[in-house]
Amino acid sequence: MELKNKKVLVTGADGFIGSHLVEKLLEEGCIVRAFVCYNSFNSWGWLDSFPPAMQKQIEVFSGDIRDPNGVRTAMKGIDIVFHLAALIAIPFSYHSPDSYIDTNVKGTLNFVQAAKDLGVERILVTSTSEVYGTALYVPIDEKHPRQPQSPYSASKIGADCIAESFYRSFDLPLTIVRPFNTYGPRQSARAVIPTIITQLLNGKTEIKLGDLTPTRDLVYVKDTVNGFVEIAKSTALIGHDCNIATASEISVGELAQELIDQINPAAKIESDEQRLRPEKSEVFRLFGANEKIREYTSWQQQYNLKQGLANTIEWFKVPENLKQYKADIYNI
Repeated sequence: MELKNKKVLVTGADGFIGSHLVEKLLEEGCIVRAFVCYNSFNSWGWLDSFPPAMQKQIEVFSGDIRDPNGVRTAMKGIDIVFHLAALIAIPFSYHSPDSYIDTNVKGTLNFVQAAKDLGVERILVTSTSEVYGTALYVPIDEKHPRQPQSPYSASKIGADCIAESFYRSFDLPLTIVRPFNTYGPRQSARAVIPTIITQLLNGKTEIKLGDLTPTRDLVYVKDTVNGFVEIAKSTALIGHDCNIATASEISVGELAQELIDQINPAAKIESDEQRLRPEKSEVFRLFGANEKIREYTSWQQQYNLKQGLANTIEWFKVPENLKQYKADIYNI
C-alpha cells in the first residue's frame, strides 16, 4: 500500500511514540489528523514542541477515545488509522484498573466499530510486549501464549482480542502491531530509561531503581515508528499480529550501568522498594522475535542500543526538555 497522500488518523499523537509517528507520516507525504486527549489547557502534548511550520501541516482533533461519538467524528474521511492511544503505566494499573478497561478495551472497541462502519482501508491497533508476560521461550514470537501479569497487560490482551474478533467477524482490514520496549526522546517519566537519565542529569549519585534482574528488548523510537509505517504498507499482514523487536535483551541492571557510564561513572544504584512490582506480576524476561516483520516488510533495525541511548541522553540534556521531568518524584 502506498501511503503518500493517504488521509491518516493517529491516536495518542500527543504522546511519546505517537508524536514521532506523526513526524514520520508527514515525511511519507501523508495527510495527518492527530487525535489528542482533550484538556482545558488546550495542550497538544509533544506536538506543541514541533516547529510552527510542521504544526500547520497537522489537523489536530481534541477528544477522548472513550467517547464513541467523538471517535466516529475524528474518523470521518480517514483512509488509515494508527491507534496508539492507551493508558500504559503498569504501577498505575494496580491503582486504577477500571480506567485501563475503559480506555484500552472500550477505547479500542470504539475505533474498530467506527472503522467497520465507515469503511476505512486499514487500521493498525497497537499492542505491547507485556501481553506475553515472562517469556516461556525465547525469542518470543507472535504465537507465544498471552499471560496477563498486570491489569495493564490484561487490558491490552482484551483490546487485542476485540480487534482480532473484528477481523474474523467482519473482515476488518486490521493488523495488531506489537512493539517491544520502545525508548528515546520524549518518553514518559514512568519508564526506566528516563527515570535513570533524569536522576543522573539532575546530579543524583544514588540512582533509585526497583528490580535489576528483568531483561528487556529495547527498540529505539525511530525504529519503532519505521516498523509501524512498513507494517501499514504491507497488505500481507492484514489479519496478523506483528512484533517490532530487536531480537536481543539487556537486564535493567546492565542498562542502568550503561547509562551511568555514559553520564556519571561515579553514580551508584540504590534499591527502592516502592518501585518493585508484586513478584507474580513482574515480567522477568522479554526477548522478541522479529522474523515476521522482516519477512513481510523491508523493516530493518537502524539504531543499536549505544546509538539510541546516546541520542536519548543528548535530548534530555537540553534544559527545556529536562525541566519537564520531576526526577525527585517516583512517577507511577
